[in-house]
Amino acid sequence: MWPTAEERGVEPGPQARQDGGGSRRSSDAGRSAAAAAAVTRERPSPYDPGRGSATQVPGSRSEVGGRLGTMARAGMERWRDRLALVTGASGGIGAAVARALVQQGLKVVGCARTVGNIEELAAECKSAGYPGTLIPYKCDLSSEEDILSMFSAVRSQYSGVDICINNAGLARADTLLSGSTSGWKDMFNVNVLALSICTREAYQSMKERKVDDGHIININSMSGHRVVPQSMTHFYSATKYAVTALTEGLRQELREAQTHIRATVRVWPGPGGDGVGTGPPPGTHILPREPMARVCCLELLGVY
Repeated sequence: MWPTAEERGVEPGPQARQDGGGSRRSSDAGRSAAAAAAVTRERPSPYDPGRGSATQVPGSRSEVGGRLGTMARAGMERWRDRLALVTGASGGIGAAVARALVQQGLKVVGCARTVGNIEELAAECKSAGYPGTLIPYKCDLSSEEDILSMFSAVRSQYSGVDICINNAGLARADTLLSGSTSGWKDMFNVNVLALSICTREAYQSMKERKVDDGHIININSMSGHRVVPQSMTHFYSATKYAVTALTEGLRQELREAQTHIRATVRVWPGPGGDGVGTGPPPGTHILPREPMARVCCLELLGVY
């Protein structure tokens, strides 16, 4: 069984929610409205039992894949040849998302501390004849200097970033009562500061080039919505709660800036999806990474 809408953090579609950038451009709005009608279902509103609300209800894995297949050719066309940055792309969700975007014709900068796996994935994508390109980039996300250098290189070689997917994450088994300060700092630097720096630099890149339809997606964890009775996850959970707050704050600031750039969060229902964190506890249900990558593509369509 797939997680419930509440567990996955699924949000209402574009007609039923307020996004960071408000209304989309008229051409995009038409496509989104038509697509949203196809993937939303009526269910009773918790605030008024007599009325329904257009709320996203997750379907089966085949339904998610089918929706992407149906809408990709038209909806993803506007992203073709534009550039997406995916952090933590050496494995897990990051690698799956990078592959999915390359399949849709995007230029993807995949960054990680080690790029061997990304180079292999780039070769696979090229051999498969995908229309996009995967560009490996070595970057230590715990270093602001490395992050700024990466954005500078992207600016000089590819103009700038149109999509930023903050996927990288780090987990250390450092408890609140006996954990090491260095372990806490490592988690905070990657999970909170690196995400914030990449977000800031991506937004500035879009603003400088007058890109008004960009998208920032933060991949979060259920640890950012609940605290489980496992002491080694408590500080990690605090950093993921920060991601939840940062995404909402970002949406509010984007509204104040009166931009159509969108900010959304996607919840991976378990640890280990970023290729850096620890594995899931025994018996934990984990959404396969490929469907999660499709969900990110649907997010770019504005209909999930």
